[in-house]
Amino acid sequence: MALQDQTRKAEKAISGDSSIAARLLAWYDAHHRDLPWRVTPGAFARGTRPDPYRIWLSEVMLQQTTVEAVKAYFRTFIEKWPTVAALAAAPAEDVMKAWAGLGYYSRARNLKACADIVAAQRGGRFPDTEAGLKELPGIGAYTAAAVAAIAFDRPAAVVDGNVERVVSRLYSIETPLSEAKPEIRALVEKLVPETRPGDFAQAMMDLGATICTPRRPRCMLCPVREDCSAILAGDPERFPVRLPKDDRPLRRGAAFVAERGDGAILLRKRPDKGLLGGMTEVPTTAWTARADGATTADAAPFPADWRRAGRIGHVFTHFALELDVFHAHIEGAAPVGHFWSLAHEISGEALPTVMKKVIERAIPGATKARPV
Repeated sequence: MALQDQTRKAEKAISGDSSIAARLLAWYDAHHRDLPWRVTPGAFARGTRPDPYRIWLSEVMLQQTTVEAVKAYFRTFIEKWPTVAALAAAPAEDVMKAWAGLGYYSRARNLKACADIVAAQRGGRFPDTEAGLKELPGIGAYTAAAVAAIAFDRPAAVVDGNVERVVSRLYSIETPLSEAKPEIRALVEKLVPETRPGDFAQAMMDLGATICTPRRPRCMLCPVREDCSAILAGDPERFPVRLPKDDRPLRRGAAFVAERGDGAILLRKRPDKGLLGGMTEVPTTAWTARADGATTADAAPFPADWRRAGRIGHVFTHFALELDVFHAHIEGAAPVGHFWSLAHEISGEALPTVMKKVIERAIPGATKARPV
């Protein structure tokens, strides 16, 4: 990019900030999404304070997860644990069970650890600054900024994937996204208004989610289209610029679904650290993100009349996984390190999605809720 073009963009970023923020807030007042963790726009001006617990909980859940997927989980958590003190008092196993299926399970472990600290050491009150929030488990730069802005009305720069896309297009940022994050954050800092910074943060996210979408953005409805250099250039979908993705490696392994005569299924808990840490699984071979595991019935953790039930596939962030599924009927006590889960209890276990797929392949309908 020519130096002259860079200078013009910088001047525009500074001179147009207040106008962009004002128009975006006006748009948000009229078109904001109704989400279960939100208060209505302009809450602080009316003397209404959002609940920091609900804001924090929603932001942790929303990391790497869609809004639609989070809504039901959020409602479940709030019903079970309406305050941070209630969450802190809950057994960790119950929290993991409630989180099952939401993915990225280290978030659930950090969620519990954070609740414990806030309840025990801070009297149930969250820090009201980015710096204070970042000292808590599982709260990084993004979450700290989001909670500070939305829950405490601090003028923090909140930058998620939606905001990155909006800003990349607004200023036609040619730097690949993986390298442009500091530049984007600096531009967002200039845009954040002194008044209503929490509403501004949510407006930017809503704009990216509903108008400035990855494909076919609805530019004619955008409240800041007159300032968008990507629209003026005629190719908003070109931004943000991305480097070619590396292909995900494919890992393989086997999983073993042992079923008792009464429909109980043999399970075990994964180690607290690492992939799917602390979650529940059926026995599997020793596959990891970096290495394959054995794929035959000979690798079963104990002898049984194992019969092949098929194969399932699952995609993690950095690799894809294929598991050959084996099924057997056995009786007796659970082997050391394992436990029997009764048929009506399976749906409530802390089973990650990949394990639900495995069990469903062997026993269709087994992970659905059943009457006692």
